[in-house]
Amino acid sequence: MTLTINGETREFSGISHLAALVEALGLDPRKVAIERNLEIVPRSAYHATPVADGDRIEIVHFIGGG
Repeated sequence: MTLTINGETREFSGISHLAALVEALGLDPRKVAIERNLEIVPRSAYHATPVADGDRIEIVHFIGGG
């Protein structure tokens, strides 16, 4: 399946929901915010939100510091 992530087209297989995508990207789900097709997805819904060919995903990764 082809997804556009932060403006970059990428190919994936075996990804059925946002939680699997976050894992495939090696990200900590507690430290990201995700928008799927212009809609912000609550973290609690990552496992229930399907990913389909052609989806546009924006991921913001939070980094702490001081």
